Amino acid sequence: MHAVTVSAYGAPPAVTEVPRPQPGPGQILIMVRAAGMNPMDRSLASGAWRPMPARFPMVLGADVAGVVEALGQGATRFSRGDEVFGQLLVAPLGSAGTYAEYVAVTEDAPLARVPEGLDPEVAAALPTAGMAGLALVDALEPLNGKIVLIVGAAGGVGSFATQFAAKAGARVIASVRAAAAARLRGYGAAETVDHTSVSLADAVRRAYPDGIDVLMDLGSDSDAFSALAALVHPGGTAVTTRYVADVEALTMAGVTGINFALQPSSTLLERVADAVVAGRIVAPPITRIALEEAPAVLGGTTGRPADGKTVITL
Repeated sequence: MHAVTVSAYGAPPAVTEVPRPQPGPGQILIMVRAAGMNPMDRSLASGAWRPMPARFPMVLGADVAGVVEALGQGATRFSRGDEVFGQLLVAPLGSAGTYAEYVAVTEDAPLARVPEGLDPEVAAALPTAGMAGLALVDALEPLNGKIVLIVGAAGGVGSFATQFAAKAGARVIASVRAAAAARLRGYGAAETVDHTSVSLADAVRRAYPDGIDVLMDLGSDSDAFSALAALVHPGGTAVTTRYVADVEALTMAGVTGINFALQPSSTLLERVADAVVAGRIVAPPITRIALEEAPAVLGGTTGRPADGKTVITL
């Protein structure tokens, strides 16, 4: 079968021919219909992030939507023909990569059935970004009436987090380029700041001299995060998805620091999907590409938009 792989950490991704997997005991075989792309996929391919052992060639990708084609011995959670979606970031890395025509994975992985009315491309855009956006808001509740600055609001996680936070009653300030401002306001953001034209910290400090309640930072390095965390008043919270928070220093300033790590689950997946199907939130803009285009997107050699989600369709 065809899959996007790397032969070693840092090697260029390429479409290669690899053996079609077979489901082992307790596993299911999924015929992939769509695979969501995430920034973490690039970090895993380069070796910049190594959360677990890997095997090579490493099949890239974690987010998937597809159809259960076969069951391994003892697998009973799903049936053949079930449409499923989920996040398959399992050890060893590369063993259940989703940039492929097929993937075999344990049935206990964070998977759920695709609800009626959700097409595969949208379902594949939900797992990592949608679960992270919802889990971030869950971790920060209650948010009703609180001022929340979201950095990186136009990306996948930010698009979901903005909507879930606004639904929870937060006053969301979205840091986005001007081109995405209208979309984020449509998601419920009360204000937007174009961080490419003004100093984000200065703009927020002028608007909220007494400080903000929550910083949700989805993209800053340690120095930038520290500077923005200074906007949070004592008693507030500063959370980063890049694990750059100096929790001890923030505690000394009276601020709760959180280095957020997603704990994926089927329940979380179902909550995100249900919110989309019910129309309470919407998926971010989706750019659809073919499997053959994925290496160029991963390598940054195309002009694909950074906003929203990119989904490989098969």
